[in-house]
Parts: sequence; C-alpha cells; structure tokens
Amino acid sequence: MGHRHEGPLLTAPAVRIAGALLLAVLAGCASLPPVAVRAPSSAFLDTRDTSLGRIAAASLSEAGRSESGFRLLPTGDFALDARLELARRAERSIDAQYYYVQRDSVGLQFLRELRNAAQRGVRVRLLVDDLYTAGGDELFHSLATIPNVEIRFFNPLPSRRASVSGRLLFSLHEFDRINHRMHNKLFIADNRMSISGGRNMANEYFMRSAHANFIDLDVLAAGPVVRELSGVFDGYWNSDYAYPATSVVSTAGDASHGPGRFDRLAIDIGPTLELKTIDPLNPVSVAAELSAGKISLTPAQASVLADSPAKVVRRDRGEHVSTVTRSVLEAFGEARGEIRIASPYFIPGQEGLTVLTGAIERGVRIRVMTNGFGATDEPLVHQRYSHYRREMLRAGLDLYELRPDPAHDAANLGNFGSSSARLHAKVAIIDSKTVFIGSMNLDPRSTWSNTEMGLLIESEKLAGQIKSVLRNDRNASLYRLRLASNGESIEWVATDSSGATRVIRDEPDSHWLLRLKTFLLQPFISEDLL
Repeated sequence: MGHRHEGPLLTAPAVRIAGALLLAVLAGCASLPPVAVRAPSSAFLDTRDTSLGRIAAASLSEAGRSESGFRLLPTGDFALDARLELARRAERSIDAQYYYVQRDSVGLQFLRELRNAAQRGVRVRLLVDDLYTAGGDELFHSLATIPNVEIRFFNPLPSRRASVSGRLLFSLHEFDRINHRMHNKLFIADNRMSISGGRNMANEYFMRSAHANFIDLDVLAAGPVVRELSGVFDGYWNSDYAYPATSVVSTAGDASHGPGRFDRLAIDIGPTLELKTIDPLNPVSVAAELSAGKISLTPAQASVLADSPAKVVRRDRGEHVSTVTRSVLEAFGEARGEIRIASPYFIPGQEGLTVLTGAIERGVRIRVMTNGFGATDEPLVHQRYSHYRREMLRAGLDLYELRPDPAHDAANLGNFGSSSARLHAKVAIIDSKTVFIGSMNLDPRSTWSNTEMGLLIESEKLAGQIKSVLRNDRNASLYRLRLASNGESIEWVATDSSGATRVIRDEPDSHWLLRLKTFLLQPFISEDLL
C-alpha cells in the first residue's frame, strides 16, 4: 500500500461517474447498515489518583494553574515507545483516534497493547477512519468483541471489500460523502497524558519500514489541555458519523471466539521495539521518565484546534472551511518577524498565497519546508504545488525541498538505513514563540475535505527545539530553491556535508515517465481534491 494515505481518493471525474453507473447496473449499490444504537460515553474525570495522574501532577509542579506541559517526540522509536508505555501504565481508560492503523508490526503491536490494557480492566475506545480498514474487518471485529474494548469506524464506506480499491469502487455512488475523511491523530491515557501530532500507526511513521520512512513530529502533553483533547475525542466518538465496528462488519465470523480469534489475527510479525537512536531533545525515553515518576515537560499556554466531525457532511464551502486551517492562517496574519512552516503536502491556494505574500510585504520572513519530487509519495500533489513555486519565490519566500536520500543532517531523526526519507511533520513556528503541531497539511484536502486537529502552543523553548530539529540553512538533506538569473527558471541548490554547493537546473530526483504521467493526469483533477 502507498505511504501517504492522505491524497485524492480518486482521479478523473469521468471514471468515477462511469464506474458508478456500471456498478449500479451490474452489481447493485452497497449501502451502510441501519444506524445502530450508540451508547454515549465520555472521558473519565476521576483519574487524579492513577499512576499517570500522580506522575502528571509531579511533572507539572512548576507550571501555572492554566498552563499545560509538553515534550516533543521527534524520533520514531521514542514516539512509539511513549505510546506503548502509556498504554501499559493506563489504569482507567485509553482513548485513541487515528486516520490509519496498518496491519504491520507497529499497528499490530499497538492493537495488542490495547487488548492487554482491556484485559487489566481498562476501558478502551478506539476510533478509526474507515478508508484504510479494508482487509482488516475481521481483525477489528475480533478486538471489539473483547470485554472493555469498543471500536468505532468514522464515516464508513458502504462496501466492505477486502481491498481499498475495491471498497472505493463499490462505494462510488456515495463519493461526495466518502471523500470526507477523519485525519485526526490522538492518543490519551487515563485522561492525564496525551500524544498528538502527525503520526499514524504504521511502520513507516516510526522508522521501521525498509522502503521509506517519515520525518515526523508528535507532542506529549499533560495538564488542562489533555481534558480539552478528551472533549474533542468525545465529540467525535458520540457523533452520528462514528459507527460501532460490530454493526458495520457483517462477515467477521463467530463473535464468541473473539479473544482467541484476535490472537491468531494479531500474531507478532516483527521484532520488538528497540530504542536505536538518541532523542535529540531529551536524554532518556518517556518510559524511563515514567519509571522515575516525573517527565521533563515544558510549561506553556496552549489552545486546542479541532474541526467539527460534522465537516464530513457539509456541502457549502463557506460552512465547512477547516477551523484548524483558518486558525493557523489567522496566526500567520499576526506574525511580525518570521514564519517557519513544515508541510509534506503544500498547496497554498490563492487564499493561503495571499496571506503569505501579505506577511512578506509587512517584512515577515517566511521559510517553507516540503517534500521534493523524489521524496513525495503523492506526485500529483507535488505537481499542483509546483504551479505556485515561481510566484512564491518572486514574492520573497524561502523554499526548501527534502531530498529522498537521507543525509547526515537527518541522522538525529532516526536511522534511515537504505530507506528513503519523506517529510510528514505538520508544524509551524511564528515569531519564534508560537508553535503549531497537528494533523493539518497546508493543502485543500485539509481545508475542505478532511477533519483535522492540532495544538497552538505559546513557547519560545519549544519553538527553538523544533528549529534545531527541522533546520533549513546549510542542511545537506534539503534543496534550497531560487530563481535563475532570467527570473523564470527555478534552480535547486544542494549543499553537501562539507558545506560545498552545487546548482541543479532540472527537477532533481524525478523520472521522465512519472513526470509524464502526472502531467497527463493533473488536468482531470480538481485542486480541491488534493
């Protein structure tokens, strides 16, 4: 399966229409089952005396009453270790919300830890967007039959085919609905500690893929912001668009054999987690700090940004512009000195371009880091982004693109080995003091089609830490783009580890056949779908 899982669901509209008509005639249209009775539930509030509650309190001893505490998780193995350890230490509840849970070593290990927690008596609520559950119906159903576990699928597709392509094809008659997805990523243990950011639960998000791995960023939080995040989770969990997995899946076998069936389906297919890297920001792992009874957190004021789950059914653009996108653009509009952006899929659109160029005209320096052609897993998105490059460079924006070959400068983010590097972090820093970390890309899909969430944190320390991790100047993992002397052509400046530079005048790391394919397809794809 591809590595992005966030791009356009389908391409040519004519193919969608013809396919839908053909399926309606030959196979009949699949449909969702009647809406099942959903028992509403909410986050537990009486968790102060849990182990995690006591550790959170100790870790926040220097924070103000309205402040929360934060620790960045830049490396994949440390970020996975943090989730697994919080799951192991949870005593009352685990609430997890993800766009994508893969059936690979990371995804299965994550699900096994949820099962283990449930067997200890912990209430587990798992909310997964339904787009990429294809082929996993029986696995999720078997886990949902275990006591203390409840699983819901967000905005389910009517077809339950085993492949993503087949499921999409047999759901085309509801394309306007299924094109809207829940892109949120959130993990909460005992309503006392949370992890949010850009990572889904799959190998490539935690440096465990042999093919390509993502440079990403999560943030662990404790304090008042966690209760706000729990409120966001409850809103999605109790919404009309979250279907109990057991009501959607109709071919999962005998539910009476749930625990044993889950064990067979979730058998370990990979090595156990080892912390092979050194966290560039923290000397020890979250697990070690939890064992010591206190986590090193940075106190700060923060705001929770979250789209409404009802965004998936709104049709008028004015009604369902992303709350997250709007809030981030408004924060950009208040910048006075500098904006730094990392977005793997960057299509600013005319509105975003207006905000960015307006900031530059006020004297704000803007630096954007995104994937280069060789690093992206969505060439069609890159093709549309490339339409904006010349205008952004002319306006004075500093533009950097990630190279697919991991250089020494990326070593502090993980051991890439022979795999390619791809940017997946969704981060912005404003005036070296305001930080956005979340699930939102700066592209039309995040604005119009996907639900998103994130944190806006006021912290010079966290801003400085992110700068040190995702640095731009003289980074051998990046190309720096500039206009050629003719003012029309684009040049890519590559810097090696010694500081020597070379200039590339054609799109680097690209293959002519892939360029031709994207060129031929892009006229048929609306920018709003990317």
